[in-house]
Amino acid sequence: MNPVPRLSLNQETIKQWSLPELVEGCVKAGVTGVGLWREPVQRYGVRAAAELVRDAGLTVTSLCRGGFFTAIDPERRAAALADNRAAVDEAAALGTDTLVLVSGGLPAGSRDLFAARERVADALARLAPYAADHGVRLAIEPLHPMYAADRCVVSTLAQALDLATRFPADQVGVVVDTYHLWWDDTVAAQIARAGAGGRIAAFQLADWITPLPEGALLGRGQLGDGSVDFRWFRERVDATGYTGPIEVEIFNPDLWARDGAEVLAEVVGRYRELVL
Repeated sequence: MNPVPRLSLNQETIKQWSLPELVEGCVKAGVTGVGLWREPVQRYGVRAAAELVRDAGLTVTSLCRGGFFTAIDPERRAAALADNRAAVDEAAALGTDTLVLVSGGLPAGSRDLFAARERVADALARLAPYAADHGVRLAIEPLHPMYAADRCVVSTLAQALDLATRFPADQVGVVVDTYHLWWDDTVAAQIARAGAGGRIAAFQLADWITPLPEGALLGRGQLGDGSVDFRWFRERVDATGYTGPIEVEIFNPDLWARDGAEVLAEVVGRYRELVL
């Protein structure tokens, strides 16, 4: 199978597949990159996973996820830093230079978004040198504002860049994820800003569909099923000089209930039609 240019398949898109099935399916479909998640990799074994992917000729384009830095309690903050150092170690073992970070939401009883973001900055200051020593860059992912309370106080690409630019570009970058950013009328300028500073660490795709499902976390749409103009995003990211992988990351139970090979064929077809 001819390689599909730049396409990477995030493991959660076809969650019903085991890691060996994911690797085999990607090889058959001509997908040369995979984005992995810590929990299934840990279950399989980090070193075994690294060997499996490497022997198949695939590249691990990112590891999800680190972060959750916003706790106030010192013990919880120390535990978060320890877990993130472990995530850096896992990323390095898998051969990826990108650890995606979800910053964390507001602690119980708190309403101070600004203080929470400063705790994220403090954690980055502690973690970034460790990650750099292991050849891993931290990638701050802004999440849609509906997640600000419980999952991620970094809601826009501008906020992510304001944090990232406190650190060297080779240590801390940002994630451009269409699902989270498609609505923002400043996103073109912020993509240009990110590219000019060498800050784009990952580029991820999923569609925005309505009505949102209950809970909203698992409501990402298959490419072409919603409101996102993927080629518009790809052209603006490419215009910055970014030539890295384009990772499809979709959380959707309807896709998980289908045959994995069928889902992947659909992803590849829509990627060729709507992104390239």
